[in-house]
Amino acid sequence: MLSPKRHKERHRTDRIGWLRAAVLGANDGIVSTASLVLGVASASASHASVLVAGVAGLVAGAMSMAAGEYVSVHSQADTENADLNREREELEHAPAAELRELTAIYVGRGLSYELATQVAEQLTRHDALGAHARDELGLSDTTSARPIQAALASAASFAVGAILPLAVTALAPERLLIPWVGASSISFLAILGAVAARAGGADPLVGAVRVSGWGALAMAVTAGVGALFGAPV
Repeated sequence: MLSPKRHKERHRTDRIGWLRAAVLGANDGIVSTASLVLGVASASASHASVLVAGVAGLVAGAMSMAAGEYVSVHSQADTENADLNREREELEHAPAAELRELTAIYVGRGLSYELATQVAEQLTRHDALGAHARDELGLSDTTSARPIQAALASAASFAVGAILPLAVTALAPERLLIPWVGASSISFLAILGAVAARAGGADPLVGAVRVSGWGALAMAVTAGVGALFGAPV
């Protein structure tokens, strides 16, 4: 008997892990570096000093993002593994109770008791741990924590984001450095927000406004602090 053909569907949940890390990294790279550049420039530092500060911020920020994301996601992975080990022990020592638990889950989702029992028994024979991980714990390959992938994505995306305001800093005339970096960085953030929103299936305009708005606020505050505590012109 031929199995029915499955129509192809495009879902975005498989992008959650890397998309979150990449967007966060690029956004932080643009905002942090542009804010640092504007803050130092507002303090009446030389063009060369501003550029050095920006490069230092890029390196430090990329390493910080990688380390922070790795530790955070690894903690999530540790929790998931602990839950799976506990479930594995329960399946070994109390298989009947675990079968009843799985049956109750399917009954709660709308199946009749008889059908839920059949489904639970068949899934248990096929892959008991996988069934409990998915339907009891809510874990799957799509959403599982990947620390190395998240760390690399965060570091790389931070560096890519930071390079944008740094390039403008290097090319801008010293007297126009602040408006050039500020305007271009807000534009970069708007593009990033729109692209990220579109990739995630959301409204690009809302994403652009949200990301650029918060970025502009961060840059304005940092520039104000630099001007307040910087040397007089």
